[in-house]
Amino acid sequence: MSEQNFPSSIDVAIIGAGAAGLGAARALEQSGLSVIVLEARDRIGGRAFTRMVTPEIAFDVGCGWLHSANENSFVGIAKQLGIAIDKTHPPWGEASFGDVFPKRERAAFGKAIDKFYDRVWRASKKKADAPAATLLVPGDPWNPMIDAVSTYVNGAELDRVSIHDLEAYRDTGINWRIREGYGSLVAAYGAPCPVVLNCAVELIDHSGLSIKLTTTQGTLTAGKVIITVPTNLIADETIRFTPELPTKIEAARNLPLGVDDKVMLKLSDPNGFPADGNLRAATMRTAMGTYHLRPFGHDCIEGFFGGRFARELEDAGDGAFAAQAIDEIAELLGNDIRRKLTPLAESRWAHDPFARGACSHARPGHAGARAVLAAPVDGRLFFAGEATSPQFFSTAHGARDSGERAARELLDPTPVS
Repeated sequence: MSEQNFPSSIDVAIIGAGAAGLGAARALEQSGLSVIVLEARDRIGGRAFTRMVTPEIAFDVGCGWLHSANENSFVGIAKQLGIAIDKTHPPWGEASFGDVFPKRERAAFGKAIDKFYDRVWRASKKKADAPAATLLVPGDPWNPMIDAVSTYVNGAELDRVSIHDLEAYRDTGINWRIREGYGSLVAAYGAPCPVVLNCAVELIDHSGLSIKLTTTQGTLTAGKVIITVPTNLIADETIRFTPELPTKIEAARNLPLGVDDKVMLKLSDPNGFPADGNLRAATMRTAMGTYHLRPFGHDCIEGFFGGRFARELEDAGDGAFAAQAIDEIAELLGNDIRRKLTPLAESRWAHDPFARGACSHARPGHAGARAVLAAPVDGRLFFAGEATSPQFFSTAHGARDSGERAARELLDPTPVS
């Protein structure tokens, strides 16, 4: 990262140094324009962030999987940077460790969730949208677990998620990882970008010939601006516009960030635990975690929580995820496991002031809000971020690609009507 002094004027200001902002900055490198990325945090990467919680264990606090890896732009970037890609099959499709989720029950659940997604596909062909929860079969015992999957994937339960949006997401079923951490890959990709850290933008005044940006480090003028911040910051008007942009604010409010969180536990005695194993029980409830045993063969367990339950655990304070995870694992494997587990780290994305959530989902009836949010304003304001991606929303590569798209729009001399 090329940390810059705060400029008084610039051709292009990019707000946010997450994957989208970095993608935009990299796409403008050969444009001949002066570019600056303004980042409120003290680091780049946004919701892609890797912490070394032990000398061996890299904990991806945010995104951790190269989803749809055969179409994921970060795969090629990793190869260019000489960063190794791990192609081990993800654990969530594997049999659960022990006998906590017997084969017959797994098969029944698999059939139930496949039928649910088939109903989603059929319903998405209809013009009218609705909450995805309306497609659950009343009384089906697997409904809570299908809903739990939604919390891990969308950060929200199915009653909050649009059928049309759920179907629009593109999943090729190929998922890879970076041993060094996805956040480390994004940081390496953004290393050449000119960034001002600890610089939160508060007001974008686009009323004059030049755009005036009021920030925590002062004021600067820009010819054009690319806004890549999470939707919750636009919806909450943490960043304000003059003149106001009510259409953008409404679109952002209809693309809220759900809550997905992780916890990492040290496993002191890994004997008998498979590398890259899965631990998930048929407990028939939505409010529960799912567990990745010994990722990359390390002596640890990674837990995942989502939706309302994750928000409740965040609100309970530091350590709540670890306590819940240890309780659940002990419920499944016996109380003796407690002495082998030690908390290492956890995320709390809803309480992160620069994100206020994990990833976007469209509210029922508002799948079209993604295109509305992505549309440029007056040929001078451009919008990017995972929430603006038509198919790869909620992913780092969807965010990066949207930044590149916004940069192309900025460089396109075609007049805006």
